Amino acid sequence: MKIFSKDFPEKYKNFSSGYIIIVGKPNAGKSTLLNSLLGEKISIVTHKPQTTRNRILGVKTLPNAQFIFWDTPGYHSGKKVLSRVMLEQINRTLGEIDIVLMLSDVTRPFGKDEEELVNILKNTDKPIILGMNKVDLIRKDKLLLLIDQYKDILPFKEIIPISALKGTNFSDLEKTLKKFLPREPPLFPEDYLTDLPERFLASELVREKIFLLTYKEIPYSTAVVVEEFKEDSEKNLIYIRATIHVEKDSQRKIIIGKRGSMIKRIGKYARVEMEALLGVKIYLELWVKVTPNWTDKKRIIKEFGYDI
Repeated sequence: MKIFSKDFPEKYKNFSSGYIIIVGKPNAGKSTLLNSLLGEKISIVTHKPQTTRNRILGVKTLPNAQFIFWDTPGYHSGKKVLSRVMLEQINRTLGEIDIVLMLSDVTRPFGKDEEELVNILKNTDKPIILGMNKVDLIRKDKLLLLIDQYKDILPFKEIIPISALKGTNFSDLEKTLKKFLPREPPLFPEDYLTDLPERFLASELVREKIFLLTYKEIPYSTAVVVEEFKEDSEKNLIYIRATIHVEKDSQRKIIIGKRGSMIKRIGKYARVEMEALLGVKIYLELWVKVTPNWTDKKRIIKEFGYDI
């Protein structure tokens, strides 16, 4: 929705603004790219694939452009309802954007998930930019060969080698994105960063620590729901009570750990990062609950706050 009329102020006559979807296979570096472009962490990042589950909106405003990014779940063909819900988010978002920014990981071969994503993108009439990520990890001659291989996969408007982690070629990426954005005034205030509520960010930080500290199926079987979020301005404190949902009792025991050791570590690391993000003291209380097969139940997935 455009919130300015065409008769916008003179300073916006050469301004460009619009929505950009970031897509790619799991662990391509989409969330790292969004955080690096914004200069703030709003999307959780781990070394494990399929960390992102919801669409994450992030806004970056420059003197002559405003980029409104959608960070989406990594494209993968899973059988569970949760996997299908995540894929639906990508398909739905493709109809709402102005540019597609496809991210590939140059350290991994072109695979089935990326092939399926390409087949979906063949049906869009939006300009597609290819960001070849993690170029700091391969030799230049190998990169040139990869660029040549990718040229015929889709009608890319531009192919830009980048490093999301190190910020390599970000200026080239931003110049290219601006070139394909609609000529529009900013759609959000200049200091706007994201539409995510603080309680969602808090739940995501807890989930991130679970991804980092546990193994095998445990991270993928957990959901974090903030049940209570109370601010005490006099004490400069926020009280947060959250429930970690798992699918099996064996998973609950792992999350809790021996004598509560694991849940204490999860809570400690999440609390420290919440305090840095929100700028106040945090009292974090975590509980673990078994919700059998929740990843295959659409009603519960929706109750847990996923974008359906």
